[in-house]
Amino acid sequence: MNETLNPAAVGNPGSNSYGIGAMLAQTDAVGVVVIVLLVAMSVASWYFIAAKAIEQLALRRAARQTPDAFWGAADLAAAEHEVRGRAGDPFAALALAGVEASRAHAASTRTLGAACDLSDFITRALRQSMVATTARLEAGQTLLASVGSTAPFVGLFGTVWGIYHALVAISLSGQGTLDKVAGPVGEALIMTAAGLAVAIPAVLGYNMFVRANRLLLAQLDGFAHDLHAALAVGPRARPGASPGAAVAAAPGAMPAAGQPASRGA
Repeated sequence: MNETLNPAAVGNPGSNSYGIGAMLAQTDAVGVVVIVLLVAMSVASWYFIAAKAIEQLALRRAARQTPDAFWGAADLAAAEHEVRGRAGDPFAALALAGVEASRAHAASTRTLGAACDLSDFITRALRQSMVATTARLEAGQTLLASVGSTAPFVGLFGTVWGIYHALVAISLSGQGTLDKVAGPVGEALIMTAAGLAVAIPAVLGYNMFVRANRLLLAQLDGFAHDLHAALAVGPRARPGASPGAAVAAAPGAMPAAGQPASRGA
């Protein structure tokens, strides 16, 4: 950043030849690169903050509605119908993964995956759904963490570069008084302020989303445990039902004692 002293400013104390406009007009290629980089980091971080905030609102609504809709259904088929078609809902995706896993285990016995018992088969399907949801929730957080940790140093680099060129210009002019040094140096410090302005929202957004994801995953984990218990054990017998009704309703259950096994099993 090449600083030149403005004679009009010396003759007129009320005028000010320094500021953001002067910095942008007099900066060199390195300064332009630093400014462009800070602007790009700020735009990217604010984009992810806005996108993740909208996503979190939708996920909180799903956490309230989807489990209630699933458990409030009359039977497993009705529960599957309630949650099917809810795109982007991790609770619906988890429920469908468990239901489809129980159905796939009962229909196939010739694959390596179906060789394990029903409980392990459902556990694997639920775990895979949880892993996919976790990866989706954490998307963009690496960018926010990187911006929050590097933006201050990018701004500091711009400040050091600007101070260096300001001091060189002042030394060449031969006017090394305080009033001639304070302007260019203070102008260069704008880069540090810009770096902090970019980093602080990114850090706050990162911390906010980490906490929100932790709470959501805890709710999802509890829902997964309930699903596993319901799908692996099967529904309990209703009052007035025959003793073998609950066993027959359980997905993949063995026939009760005294009942003949299916020939196609």
